[in-house]
Amino acid sequence: MHDQMPTAMPLLSRGKHRNPNKGACFMELASFLAGERWSDHPACTHPLLAGLARLVNDHTSDPARPLLAPMIPSVIGLVGDDPRIDACIALRCAISALPVVSHERQLALAVSVLSAEHVLATLDGRPQGSVSEESARTLAKVPDAARWAYRFRRGVRVSAKGFRRYAAPNTVQLAVRGISEACVADPDALLRALLTDAITDCAELIRRQMPVDPERWEDACRLTRR
Repeated sequence: MHDQMPTAMPLLSRGKHRNPNKGACFMELASFLAGERWSDHPACTHPLLAGLARLVNDHTSDPARPLLAPMIPSVIGLVGDDPRIDACIALRCAISALPVVSHERQLALAVSVLSAEHVLATLDGRPQGSVSEESARTLAKVPDAARWAYRFRRGVRVSAKGFRRYAAPNTVQLAVRGISEACVADPDALLRALLTDAITDCAELIRRQMPVDPERWEDACRLTRR
C-alpha cells in the first residue's frame, strides 16, 4: 500500500453497473484496480467483506459516498478460506450496529454477537461462553437485548459452517441497514467506520495486501468521470 493516497478520487455510485460508462461501485473499482474482469464480485476480496463493501456503498448517501474511495485499494488481496474471517466480519458488524439500531434489531444482533463469539471460541480453542472484552462492553450497553440473547442462545448449537453460510451474511445485512436507518446524527460516518474496522480486522487475520499501481488508480478516476 502507498503511504499517501492520490488527491484525485474516482466517483462512486449506488448499485451494479454493466460497464464503467454506466458508473461504478466500490467493489467494481476494486476489480478494475486489481486487473480483473469488471465485476462487483471480484476474486481479489473475501466474499463477505466484498458484500459488506457493496452494502455500505449502497446505503451511504450520495454526498458522503466519495469518502469511501480511499479505502478501495485496501480490500484488494484480502482473501482466504479461514472461517474465522467470516465470524470476525459478522462480529464487527454486530458490535458496531448494536448500540444504535432499533430495539427489534438489537435483539437479533445481540444473538449474532454471541453466535460469532461461540464460533470464534470453538475455532480458537477458547472456553465456550467466553466473549471478547469489546463484545462484553457492547452487550453491556444494551442490557435488555443481552439478557434476551443469552436466554435465546441456551442450548442452541451453531456450527462454523452454518454460521458462515447463513448467519454471517444475514448479520452483515441487518447491521448495515440498521445503521443506515438509525436515529443518529451521522449514519454515513458510522457506516464508513464499520467498513474501515472490518478491513483492519481482515488484514490482521490475512496479513496480505496487493499493491495498487498508481497509474491504475488514475485510470479509475478518469473512467468514472467520463
